[in-house]
Amino acid sequence: MARFELKLPKMGESVAEATITSWLKEVGETIELDEAIVEIATDKVDSEVPSEVEGILVEILFEKDEVVAVGATIAIIETAVDSASESVTPKEVLQVTAVEKTIEKAIEVVAAPISKTSESGKFYSPLVRNIAKTEGITMDELETISGSGKDGRVAKNDILSFIENRKSVPEAAPIKITEEKEIQPTQKATQKVTPVSVNGEDEVIEMTRMGKLISKHMVNSVQTAAHVQSFIEIDVTNIVKWRTKVKDAFFSREGEKLTFTPILMHAVAATIKKFPMINIAIDGDHIIKRKNINLGMAAALPDGNLIVPVIKNADQLNLVGMTKSVNDLANRARNNALKPDEIQGGTYTVTNVGGFGSVMGTPIINQPQVAILALGAIRKVPAVIETSEGDFIGIRQKMFVSHSYDHRVVNGALGGMFIKTLKEILEAWDVNQDF
Repeated sequence: MARFELKLPKMGESVAEATITSWLKEVGETIELDEAIVEIATDKVDSEVPSEVEGILVEILFEKDEVVAVGATIAIIETAVDSASESVTPKEVLQVTAVEKTIEKAIEVVAAPISKTSESGKFYSPLVRNIAKTEGITMDELETISGSGKDGRVAKNDILSFIENRKSVPEAAPIKITEEKEIQPTQKATQKVTPVSVNGEDEVIEMTRMGKLISKHMVNSVQTAAHVQSFIEIDVTNIVKWRTKVKDAFFSREGEKLTFTPILMHAVAATIKKFPMINIAIDGDHIIKRKNINLGMAAALPDGNLIVPVIKNADQLNLVGMTKSVNDLANRARNNALKPDEIQGGTYTVTNVGGFGSVMGTPIINQPQVAILALGAIRKVPAVIETSEGDFIGIRQKMFVSHSYDHRVVNGALGGMFIKTLKEILEAWDVNQDF
């Protein structure tokens, strides 16, 4: 018999840790090859960790809700492979990437002033020590934190809760000396939160982990960016006619359903290429001009939450490639099968509020981006049609698009010209073109 160390796998270059959300197997149970053993969650996505060997689960090293660093051993599986003294570890598991080594080294260096083990015997993980160093928490303060992890170990949530509570403690009012030499405390304006009244007929529902993250992200965006909106109405009659004409042939040739979303996303990518100063981010007093156009695509999850998978280098895709990317990401989003890297690195976001029947919306910017576009529902409306023989009233297919942008760096001219150009691209659609 031999012992195999199941490690937390690498989930993308920017992901250094994950939280154990649920163990799918118990100690003593038989494990099949590629069978899911544990569910984990990052700040972006939930996923499962499969076994790389067959055997029996003999030890679980981290409990539910504990935070684990990438590459750490989370469980021990006893296998039938003979080995006198060495653990059975596949070659790919032993080959820790340079990125993982860099991350682990950086954590250790930053956390150096905080000891791994306190005088009382408490163990502090690299992540906890890193947070303590960043927030200026002393070893004495760490000792006062009650840990919810295994053997009372302080977990990420414990130290973050301690920091939040410490920030909420009111500061002593500064002393001001008036001209009359009297000493008076200055008064600080405090915002009172009105408690919510709950009666016996109300139902109290706990927010999901993702719901809490989205809530925090949205509030942060509103408090960070100076939101401004521009609106424009686009005649998409030619696009509707073209799609109706080619959708069956498109499915027969490509095996993909052609919806309006990839057509519109393709046009958005082309428009961004004409206005690169929309494809930026703010870092303090500096503007980061992004080289790649990575389109975020807001997608609804079965539980009602939203997630934003990203189409990397969207401007390099033709319509077929865009359709395949949109359909693939949308399907895997609904099945909770997205990888962490697939929801990171976006430079501009598009959300389809028309899918819920909304004519238009005013979306909140997805930080650290500076703009987001909302696509309204396509509707048949009466419109004035201009011809060389005069104007007349006809039925046209139209939609509103709403452009929210950060007025700190995007002025009204740029924000307005962006959607005006998008309108020109879409309204010039050739109904006789191929796909």
